[in-house]
Amino acid sequence: MSKRLSIYSRREFAKLSAMGLASIPLMSFNDKLNNRVSSSPDQLNVHLFSKHLQFLDYNDMSAAAAEMGFDGLDLTVRPKGHVLPENVVDDLPKAVEAMKKHGLSPKMMSTNVWDANNLVQKTVLETASKLGFTHYRSAWLTYPEDKSIAESQALYGKQAKALELLNEKFGIIGGYQNISGKYVGAPVWDLLPILEATNGKYMGSQYDIRHAVVEGGESWELGLRCIKPFINSIVLKDVKWGIVNGKWQPINVPLGEGMVDFNRYFSLLKKYQINVPVSLHVEYDLGGAEQGLEKITIDKKEVLARIKKDLVYIKEAWKNAD
Repeated sequence: MSKRLSIYSRREFAKLSAMGLASIPLMSFNDKLNNRVSSSPDQLNVHLFSKHLQFLDYNDMSAAAAEMGFDGLDLTVRPKGHVLPENVVDDLPKAVEAMKKHGLSPKMMSTNVWDANNLVQKTVLETASKLGFTHYRSAWLTYPEDKSIAESQALYGKQAKALELLNEKFGIIGGYQNISGKYVGAPVWDLLPILEATNGKYMGSQYDIRHAVVEGGESWELGLRCIKPFINSIVLKDVKWGIVNGKWQPINVPLGEGMVDFNRYFSLLKKYQINVPVSLHVEYDLGGAEQGLEKITIDKKEVLARIKKDLVYIKEAWKNAD
């Protein structure tokens, strides 16, 4: 790891010198694309997953997020999202204009990007980078039945490397989210062979503690230790096990009401100095907003009140974590 980092440092320094920028501190160059964001240890940079405001247009969505106290939006730029990939050139600037109008930072987005050769996906990354976005979530992967897990990991590692090169070209960071179930990355450990095929700067992990706890039980801390060098953004939500229609399954709940030990988790993030962009997902009952529906069944004020309660919890829990 240290050898790889030293090579990277020399390469970047040479690049800066060639551009006549060697007199500028390296940290200023890295601010936009550093896994660790510059913020106080007493606060997190929290963005709201825009899926939960799918019933609002760009302006109303941005106004609501700003009023609740979010730093930005984790904008859905994907099929059925706030911005459709095929319309990204025309619509993403409109969304960003609305966000900036209300003081929100266009930093995070959630996409279906994975294929570095796909023209639409390349356009999404290039357009987003030009508009100031620095982090995005990639598409999810599954293991095909006709290949072994190891064969699939090797293939996905090559694809991740190709995507990393594209990210570097456009100056944007990709993160693969660990999601529970039969998905690549559900155990967290299986992401290592894939991410280790990259340099870990422009492609890494969007770490989701909810899914890590569901899959990892009491061993989630070990998974966190393994994946921590690659974490470049995180997702916050909570969950508990319960019986639904006679079957045990994970049930999403407000932050602090489930199995996630946020004090321990936040303490570890501080210990490991992982201070990266945060996306809040609110997937318990919001009258359909939790599912990204355009028509909701409860009052808008109640939806926003529930979301804001989670944001307040995050800020207090982070501040109090030892």
